[in-house]
Amino acid sequence: MKATLKNFEIDLSKPIDISIPITNDEHNPIAWYQNAPEIKPVVMGDWIGKVSEGQSSTNFNNLFFNPHAHGTHTECLGHITKEFYSINQSLKQFFFWATLISVQPEKVGEDEVISKEQIGKALESFQHSEFTTEAIVIRTLPNEAAKKSFKYSNTNPPYLSEEAALFLRESGIQHLLIDLPSVDKEKDGGKLLAHKAFWNVTDVNQLNEDARLNCTITEMIFVSNEVADGNYVLNLQISSFENDASPSKPILYSIK
Repeated sequence: MKATLKNFEIDLSKPIDISIPITNDEHNPIAWYQNAPEIKPVVMGDWIGKVSEGQSSTNFNNLFFNPHAHGTHTECLGHITKEFYSINQSLKQFFFWATLISVQPEKVGEDEVISKEQIGKALESFQHSEFTTEAIVIRTLPNEAAKKSFKYSNTNPPYLSEEAALFLRESGIQHLLIDLPSVDKEKDGGKLLAHKAFWNVTDVNQLNEDARLNCTITEMIFVSNEVADGNYVLNLQISSFENDASPSKPILYSIK
């Protein structure tokens, strides 16, 4: 099945899934000092909600997980504000013009940081006169499959500089996707500089009127090395949780 957007064609039968699923085994990535997620059958007395146990006609599982810690998730500015804001209310459109770039974080002291200059240079290569990039997908290098099961807690992963996040905001990027557990430094004393810069949040206690309520950050994606840098159509799918964040399934489509 194919679709035409402006003068571009996308093949809907060839999705490129860049999400990491939630599992209940050692292959699940974990961040923020949490235990592994749990997917377990409901137990009520002698009854177990699992067909293989012989007492149930259905598999009937409970799930316990944290969207920020256990796989690909999309969050809104409600992640950092005193007042409640829901990703389910913030994200109302789901298809966007997107650009995928690959970046090698730069060593800054003990940290590895993605800079404004790196992002700007990478984006320049894929500017197109017929559409404006609405979403950016950042693949960090080296890009190892271990990202899909990595245990990030206390590892000081790479992060985005405040200047880089500000650059993305000023460039009109509405949706930021990255293959890290956070756009900010793991232990930053609660500063959250990149989150605040991207969402234009100047006061977490009383949200400023020009904060970017409809913009999102998606973390812990994985983009295979087989997927080339360039321009795509992004379908950003979330579960309908009334929460600051939700597990998500971003899908890229090549454009011709």
